[in-house]
Amino acid sequence: MKVAAVVGARPNFMKIAPIVAEMRQYPECRPCLIHTGQHYDRQMSEVFFQELDIPAPDFNLGARSRTSAVKTAEIMFRLAPILASERPDVVLVVGDVDSTLAGALVAVKMGIRVAHVEAGLRSFDRTMPEEINRLLTDGVADYCFTTEPAANENLAREGILSQRIHYVGNVMIDTLFRFRERAAASRIVEDLGLTPGGFALMTVHRPSNVDDPEALSRTLAAIAAVRRDLPVVFPVHPRTQECLKRLSGRANTGLLLAEPLPYLDFVQLMANAACVLTDSGGIQEETTALGVPCLTLRATTERPITVTHGTNRVVGLDPEKVRAAWAEIRRGAWPTGRLLELWDGKAAKRIVNILLDCHSR
Repeated sequence: MKVAAVVGARPNFMKIAPIVAEMRQYPECRPCLIHTGQHYDRQMSEVFFQELDIPAPDFNLGARSRTSAVKTAEIMFRLAPILASERPDVVLVVGDVDSTLAGALVAVKMGIRVAHVEAGLRSFDRTMPEEINRLLTDGVADYCFTTEPAANENLAREGILSQRIHYVGNVMIDTLFRFRERAAASRIVEDLGLTPGGFALMTVHRPSNVDDPEALSRTLAAIAAVRRDLPVVFPVHPRTQECLKRLSGRANTGLLLAEPLPYLDFVQLMANAACVLTDSGGIQEETTALGVPCLTLRATTERPITVTHGTNRVVGLDPEKVRAAWAEIRRGAWPTGRLLELWDGKAAKRIVNILLDCHSR
């Protein structure tokens, strides 16, 4: 079985690492790794391949357009001749970025089966580009690999046949468990002059939160209660750098700015933070697995299990909700969460076994 795995952005790399590692354990499985180039500099791409033991891509498309629509089209244009030449049995895509949708659309138009890892997640907010990517990718996928029961319910409600839905667990947690010990050797907490539990960690990248100075100012104002009590480490996405420069110095009070961090350093910061402030879906899952309080700076989440069974709460950009949540965290009243079903470090194994089993029939 030949599997073409298409990845392109930082969140994809953590998800594909355990799948490629698992496929390489089976002589009857031949993975082909295709990097679209959506994230391409060292801090956003190369360092993840090195730290997570991901082999060098077999192909790099170098698609670096800034706008979502043009980027998707460019990836499709560059990917089609490679799939025509390689003729994989399955194209495997992960997550919800533009590379995910582009890979799925090219494959289905060429008559190649599509496997979507992290299928069925829904924020029910169609203003999010990621939501459109999820809906369309799941609509054409032959294999929908899901991480939580709500995802299965979403797919069933949308008319996806049950034989296409496979509840396998969470590959992000596979990677977290595999590299947690290695991350613990990181000196990032000490290098930043921090103490465990004595800081908060923030990561924001959604356009509605950071794409112009006014949006970024609202985001920073929302977390004022946390910034007053503790330093907030803020690894700044490249797209956010310019907006941040245009804000007054007072707006940056309480922030400890950093470059985008390698995976191992970031995991070590998450594990030692008093709380994590984020608009990232994957970080909601990782903080739940680590038992670290998480405040989601969005109006919705596509990962409801992190709220019902984990350590996450959706607070949006409401300063009062953030203040109240932060007060609970400070007095030790926050839920500790629990290990979720199938978040056991073996999701990639289940995915590969299902693909091999279906291919052999």
